[in-house]
Amino acid sequence: MTNDDPFIYQYLLQGDRTAKRVTNINPAAAVEPGCTLWQHLDLGMDSARPWLESSAGLDSIIVESLSAEETRPRSLTAKDGLVVVLRGVNMNPGDNPEDMVSIRLWIQQHRVISAHRRPMLPVTDIVGSFNNAEGPRSSGEFLTTLVQNIADRIGDFVNRIEEEMGEAEDQLEHIDPLELRTKLGTLRRQIASVRRFLAPQRDALDRLNHVETEILSSRDRQRLREESDRVSRYLEDLDLARERAVVLQEAFLSQMAQEQNTRMYVLSIVAAIFLPLTFVTGLLGMNVGGLPGLENAHGFLIATVVMLGATALVIAVFKWKKWI
Repeated sequence: MTNDDPFIYQYLLQGDRTAKRVTNINPAAAVEPGCTLWQHLDLGMDSARPWLESSAGLDSIIVESLSAEETRPRSLTAKDGLVVVLRGVNMNPGDNPEDMVSIRLWIQQHRVISAHRRPMLPVTDIVGSFNNAEGPRSSGEFLTTLVQNIADRIGDFVNRIEEEMGEAEDQLEHIDPLELRTKLGTLRRQIASVRRFLAPQRDALDRLNHVETEILSSRDRQRLREESDRVSRYLEDLDLARERAVVLQEAFLSQMAQEQNTRMYVLSIVAAIFLPLTFVTGLLGMNVGGLPGLENAHGFLIATVVMLGATALVIAVFKWKKWI
């Protein structure tokens, strides 16, 4: 890819699960019989949108769908092709997994144009499959393979969320409160971010199953139904993980409240025990005339006995009331 070249990949799918890398292909030209042209663009290149508008032979509506800044998963028919927008978990180094990346597709019988703004590993997986003669053979199979690769990555992410949730549940009694709050907040944010795009992605896949087009074979439609079911299961797993996070947070707050109540209970017992002692010492500590015991050599001993007796009486009352 040169500085002015918007293409990341250009392959000619040859119908036998292999592909030949090509350059300078006009997508509007006739493709070799039995082959499918796949061109993958980097929308971050300045030349990407002009190429879509002038050289790709696409309507302005399709160009806008492929090059929009923000997208949500969707699928629709346009003329003799399909516009499909999908989202996948961000597995790029240094990025947050929940910051899902998008890929936009224009699919015809013998042509596929795909575009992204940030790299997507499921696309790289397809390129690698050509080397092992395991790649897609047609445009419909290209779509289903890409959907499967995206779902595999989402499945890995959901499994990791469930594992981290299980670890948090196991460590509830021992983990530092600040660490647990941070961990739960991160998990809930990740769940919400991914779930935001999974629901419309499931709907987009369901819609593809009902599109009347020769691009998708019966086998392609079956695979799309299976992947739609997988996405539905992942949504259910994320909903369950979200509920577990809420329950775990409630258990954590309950545990914190119980610990605070225990501390307050101990402080209340101590304060109640020392209440009569405080009263006696305060009474005898007044600087007024006529206080009993001032002239008595055993005054301190008598006061001590009175305070100990009052303490014993308070403790006995607490025992009788079963407060301690």
